[in-house]
Amino acid sequence: MDDTIRALLDKDAIRDLIHAYCDHFDKAEAAEVAALFTEDAVVDYGPEVAPLHGRTAILAQIEGGLAEFFAASSHHVSNVRIAFDGPDRASSVCYLYAWHIYRESGAEGELWGRYHHDLVRTADGWRFARLELRGAGTRNFHRARMHPIGRRGG
Repeated sequence: MDDTIRALLDKDAIRDLIHAYCDHFDKAEAAEVAALFTEDAVVDYGPEVAPLHGRTAILAQIEGGLAEFFAASSHHVSNVRIAFDGPDRASSVCYLYAWHIYRESGAEGELWGRYHHDLVRTADGWRFARLELRGAGTRNFHRARMHPIGRRGG
């Protein structure tokens, strides 16, 4: 296959993977979210949460959050940039807006930020090997601190 066509198809598949993460999370489908990661993936949601190592830990964290913490959420991603490091490895950055309703209080919380991903091609298609959440701003969000987006001068 021509390298340009392959890169376009791979970028489309990676965008679909990112969108699937948001879709499954918002539909409270924890197992489907976890299946988007490699067995040894690492997820870093921020300095107030210990990094999650492996699909089993990722599944447990997401199941707990959906069952006990979030009554609803709506994740929106845009500005997806993808770079390849060979035919079977890639990295991506996308902008994020996430809206949540908290189970206990019924309050709404908002997050503006970015997802940083490392991705690998597997027998099942592209999967996340690493996901890191970085925050640009929040409103009534449940965390006081986030990894910064890397803005100059701040």
